[in-house]
Amino acid sequence: MVFRNFEHLFHTLQQSSTMKTVAAVCPDDAASLEALLHAREQNICQSILIGNQEKITLLLKQMNSDNSSLEIIAVNNPTEAAEKAVALVHDRKADFIMKGNLDTAVLLKAVVHPENGLRDQALMSHLAFLEIPGYHKLMVLTDSGMVLEPTLDQKKEIVSNAVTTLKAMGYTAIKIGVLAAVEKVNPKMKETVDAQSLAEMSQKGEWPGVIIEGPISYDILFSKEIASKKKHCSQISGDADVMLVDRMTTGNILGKALILSAGARMAGLVVGAKVPIVLNSRGSSMDEKLNALMLAAFSLKVNL
Repeated sequence: MVFRNFEHLFHTLQQSSTMKTVAAVCPDDAASLEALLHAREQNICQSILIGNQEKITLLLKQMNSDNSSLEIIAVNNPTEAAEKAVALVHDRKADFIMKGNLDTAVLLKAVVHPENGLRDQALMSHLAFLEIPGYHKLMVLTDSGMVLEPTLDQKKEIVSNAVTTLKAMGYTAIKIGVLAAVEKVNPKMKETVDAQSLAEMSQKGEWPGVIIEGPISYDILFSKEIASKKKHCSQISGDADVMLVDRMTTGNILGKALILSAGARMAGLVVGAKVPIVLNSRGSSMDEKLNALMLAAFSLKVNL
């Protein structure tokens, strides 16, 4: 299964009879609250709002929303809110977490706490699902939000996190391109050396059902015609599911360029913890936050 766009994902999610619950940390901004309200109305997920009760209630009033059925847990500060969200997951009262109006570091500190946190894998990484105009399905960009300059071993874990998440969503044949400026290995360009290593791991069966190619340039990844002109033989050109970048800076710039300059829509998740974490920027739109909630709910192996 692959998803053409977020609407396709939404309609597939609607077939589920089970609604997941998100623990929303400090959702005292309009975009977060709007997204959470729409998610409930559209049967995407239920929410528990954790934060400044006065601010949240005032915003809901300004939105003319009936909050009588909403569960709001009042806390004194963002640190307490993050810790409470993690505790709700441990107590199985929440299925995943959403970041609202607080610093990312505050939330992640609670998530990775050695005793009370939610760390599952050795490495947590970010998946940005992009709906790009002109491309026939959702494209995943990783890692554009967590790991600054991953080593080869860390890139291997980033690939594993992406594969695990996509397989949970129903993907069977996953095509991954390891991006670089060139298609040939150059010892002076570490990203090309790492790309070749990951491709070789894939060929040896490290990730069953996955094809990894690299190094591969962005234009070849997206265009079979350009691949043909450059006489580059590829199994994934024009049909990739995932693009892996060499460092967070590259992924961050690429993702924002696609959104702001090319009209792409995005939904981001942090994976590798025991539950997905919706970790959009505080500047993200309501649409982006809603898509991320939908993505997180779907990735939890919904009973379809």
